[in-house]
Amino acid sequence: MTTNAMTLLGCGDVGPIHEPIATYSTLARSVLAGGDIRFAQCERVYSKRGSQQVHGSSHSRLDPHMAEVFSDCGFNVVSVASNHAMDWGNDAFLDTIDLLRDKGIQTIGGGRNLEEARKPAIVEKNGVRVAMLAYCSILKDGFHAEKKKPGVAPMRVHSYFEPIEYQAGIPPRVVTVPYAEDLQAMADDIAAAKKVAHSVVVSLHWGVHHIYKLIAEYQPIVAKAAFAAGADLILGHHAHLPKAIGVHDGKVCFYSLSNFIMSAEEKTPKQAAAHVRRYGSASVLDPDYPRLPYGTDAKRSLVAKAIITTEGVRKVSFLPALIDKQLRPEILRRGDPRFDDAVNYMDTISDDFSHKFVVEDNEVVVS
Repeated sequence: MTTNAMTLLGCGDVGPIHEPIATYSTLARSVLAGGDIRFAQCERVYSKRGSQQVHGSSHSRLDPHMAEVFSDCGFNVVSVASNHAMDWGNDAFLDTIDLLRDKGIQTIGGGRNLEEARKPAIVEKNGVRVAMLAYCSILKDGFHAEKKKPGVAPMRVHSYFEPIEYQAGIPPRVVTVPYAEDLQAMADDIAAAKKVAHSVVVSLHWGVHHIYKLIAEYQPIVAKAAFAAGADLILGHHAHLPKAIGVHDGKVCFYSLSNFIMSAEEKTPKQAAAHVRRYGSASVLDPDYPRLPYGTDAKRSLVAKAIITTEGVRKVSFLPALIDKQLRPEILRRGDPRFDDAVNYMDTISDDFSHKFVVEDNEVVVS
């Protein structure tokens, strides 16, 4: 490693609702310590204030002490741009931002107004400056930030339904198109960040959760627009299982990093059956993981890794991971059959996108 370089380690969704909190990080902490930027997506709010909103989840507000999971892992940049960010209103959301910042963690993707939500985090080390921005496409009504209103930085999407043949009852094609004004705002943010940093990394809470392999039509559109504006790497999440890794014009997009440290309320048999009816046979729940009720592949995870220099992103790879039955992410090592299985899985789900994976030591280089 040259002196003028820094390492980014990017993780997916974090927000366990069960205790004890201290155990979750035990298997991954030493690996994460090797990163200069240690990034994660915040899936909950941490506050004793607020009231549940009409569209909000009752389990998305947690006691502030449960945010220790972020400091236990050593995360120093966290996106708060999630679909649950405003579930308990302004107070709980802003308390979360303040709590994380008090822990020395930079937050991106949300704030007291739109200007703050679109402001990048800047990390500098060894003479290398990296800017990080975050946006959310999975927005409920009123959750986006405005000029004088708290919320998250939006990347909203129009959805249309197009008949694909003449027979009544045939499922239509779903057309998704990003809002032009949000796409332009993101491009402006990236261009501005590139003027003050050597590289720009964009976090996107987007896509379709629980459904194996599916990438929504708008996602590559947004990815290519971000790269065209000057972004160097995209870290995606929300799907609660891994999705494709795609290379666009030589730059890498992780469409979903999956869960990293998550838990949720256990589903009843009736709820589990409804989950499969809605999301398909690949979303069958794993009976060994009752508190990770997103589907059998929800225990698959990965950590994005990038070596960044003053010349930009020099190398991108991923570290295969598997969540154990105690919901602890374990970083896998070469020679472990589970490592090979993870690489094969990622190669299969990425086959609609340009990519090449090469195993080097305990990581998988993306080119």
